Amino acid sequence: MRQHQPETEWTVNLLNVQKEDTILELGCGAGYAIERLVHQSLAKQIVGVDSSSTMIRSAQIRNKQAIRSNQVNIVYGDLNKLAFPNEQFDKVFTIHTLYFWENISGTLATLYHALKPGGHFVITFCDSKNDVMWTGVRDLVQVELLPAAKKHGFSDVTFVEGPVSRQFHTVAVMGYKPLN
Repeated sequence: MRQHQPETEWTVNLLNVQKEDTILELGCGAGYAIERLVHQSLAKQIVGVDSSSTMIRSAQIRNKQAIRSNQVNIVYGDLNKLAFPNEQFDKVFTIHTLYFWENISGTLATLYHALKPGGHFVITFCDSKNDVMWTGVRDLVQVELLPAAKKHGFSDVTFVEGPVSRQFHTVAVMGYKPLN
């Protein structure tokens, strides 16, 4: 959505898209991030997943040319019941969906298997507004997300400070699947 433009642009930059990358967006919403990726990158394939049929329709309309050319595929999927073939994606990202993950460890395990060796994920979210820290979100990250990412084998798991957008403080957690 347009109000999420600063964090969308920032997240797309963190992906560091390379020619021939295959990318997955969890919770693609109206498809704005996918549209940005189509226009500014050489990604071979971009898959967007969302659990709202209304959002899927919007994303399909916004990206109809890229869908026709088989560069983009928008599919229905429950973020808490994901299933993808092993080692299918070079990059996985999500913006503002972490709050809805019912099983952080299980979702990260699925992402680990879906990523190719050397691939990475970017999970973007907000953790405060107007300098008021959202301790629930921060605790979720420190107690569940970071330990689960390491437990499932991700390396170089980092917490990255991002832009302030509409008084919301944007952050991301990134991690890499080792090459070996």
